[in-house]
Amino acid sequence: MTDTDLPTLRRGTLYLVPAPLDFGVTEQTPLTDVIPQGTLLVAARLRHWVCENAKTTRAYLKRVHAVTPLSAPIQEHHLQELPHAVHKHGDHTGHFDATPLLAPALQGHDLGLVSEAGMPAVADPGSSVVRAAHDLGLTVVPLVGPVSLLLALAASGLNGQSFAFVGYLPQDAAERASRIRSLETTALTSGQTQLFIETPYRNAALFQALVQTLRHNTRLAVSSGLTLSTAQVHSRLVKAWRHTPPSPAGLPTVYALGR
Repeated sequence: MTDTDLPTLRRGTLYLVPAPLDFGVTEQTPLTDVIPQGTLLVAARLRHWVCENAKTTRAYLKRVHAVTPLSAPIQEHHLQELPHAVHKHGDHTGHFDATPLLAPALQGHDLGLVSEAGMPAVADPGSSVVRAAHDLGLTVVPLVGPVSLLLALAASGLNGQSFAFVGYLPQDAAERASRIRSLETTALTSGQTQLFIETPYRNAALFQALVQTLRHNTRLAVSSGLTLSTAQVHSRLVKAWRHTPPSPAGLPTVYALGR
């Protein structure tokens, strides 16, 4: 038998598995309200994972199991965490080589990529894994589920034909104000909606900086706790926000500004 007669080892598929948006909050949304059955069925059969946090992923798999039984006990699942440096600095710059994390897929196992909330690699770590999968010739399949940025954009009343997500704004007050003014200039001159997020416990400080820095006729949309029963979405001119502040809830929030 020659090498050409040997069977070709099947390569696994990388599935991008979305998670509910209730991470870090007291209330949990029923999984079937936000994750389609098809996505849950794929997640239930996977046994190999690349994740942001193994503990969080196990908790998510327990929720999946309550709806669709897993193909193996959770303790038999193989979970690999992305390095903490990737969480802090992002992995979209190309400085982190995720190739070793894809070893199970090269050995023929389907592999899931999951973050703590929403779609992995969108406002969350994971792009390095996706990029490496493409470079290795693996099939990449994004599954359907909640993406907070698109939900917030759709509910904002702002331009959905041209938009940009710019991540987190600086924590330093002066740098943050400068960045806000720069984003506002881009939004008002180009019509491009500017989307950004903040850690929930800093929401109050960011909101105050926005209403103090933005022009009074700029439109600001604030979407908090999306997909939760306590969700709030409001889109107002800044001059109206100054008289009607948002509820002081420490919920995950997406901000959008434009004209």
